[in-house]
Amino acid sequence: MEQRHLGRTGLRVSRIGLGTLTWGRSTDEHDAADLLKVFWEAGGTLVDTADVYGDGDAEYLLGQLCERLIPRRDLVIATKAGSVPDPYRRFDGSRGHLLTALDASLERLGTDYVDLWQVHAFDPETPLDETLQALDIAVSSGRARYAGLSNFSGWQLAKAATWQLAAPGVRTRLASTQMEYSLLQRGVEREVLPAAVDLGVGLLPSSPLGRGVLTGKYRRATPADSRGASEQLAPFVAPYLDDAAGRIVDAVATAADGLATTPLEVALAWVRDRPGVVAPIIGARNAQQLTAALSVETLSLPDEICRALDDVSEPVHRYPDQDWTEL
Repeated sequence: MEQRHLGRTGLRVSRIGLGTLTWGRSTDEHDAADLLKVFWEAGGTLVDTADVYGDGDAEYLLGQLCERLIPRRDLVIATKAGSVPDPYRRFDGSRGHLLTALDASLERLGTDYVDLWQVHAFDPETPLDETLQALDIAVSSGRARYAGLSNFSGWQLAKAATWQLAAPGVRTRLASTQMEYSLLQRGVEREVLPAAVDLGVGLLPSSPLGRGVLTGKYRRATPADSRGASEQLAPFVAPYLDDAAGRIVDAVATAADGLATTPLEVALAWVRDRPGVVAPIIGARNAQQLTAALSVETLSLPDEICRALDDVSEPVHRYPDQDWTEL
């Protein structure tokens, strides 16, 4: 699998990442082992997790598999901290919480360091410089090799990245930002992606298949064994089952027919090769699904197909998202 630099850093990662959102929950140890082995054998390196996935079980399971299945040195392990199970405060970006969470993650993962440590979301209750100082401490102490963000808006990302760049050699350059990005969700193109490209921050798209909808499996009905039918993830899939999404899914299916490939490959190739994107994160349910996704490695979409998909999925950009002189 092709390797790409993560932002403007020396870290190289596979251009497809493996997500672990369901590990320790609906993905058991056997399925997780199969997924990780298939991913590694295909040349995949970037594995993304978080301290809250499965209440920590995803990290623990990944650590166990690294110990007995895949050499730790062969993987780029990325985890996150900052989300908290508190109905009154969803995110805690305080230095104390983040560093305590990192130590707990390292223990569950069974490793001395993570390759990429990400703040899971912006915390409006904590000064941003305090949150970023936790990243500096993590890197300077050797507990993290690189640092990134997740779910930061355009202005939040720009402020954070600029703050870090203001003291080179003292503060840690942000390597990445993880955001949802697909043909069904192109909101990052307004401000997040332009800021990331300008500041040398690599984008790691989550849900690159539109929460599974772009595979086409929801075109006629919701399969009983799908995530969209599960109690936990049905609300997550539901926003992408409207008529507007249906038109985009139909266009993806038409493109797939013309290219003699699958809607999954078309949708994944589109987001993988967008400017500023480093590695879409795939959350496959089993090894068969992952193998199907990894087959996208040999696919490059023709320009005319890309333009057609761009047109059918184009988000509405009005003032001030576009040059006001053109309005």
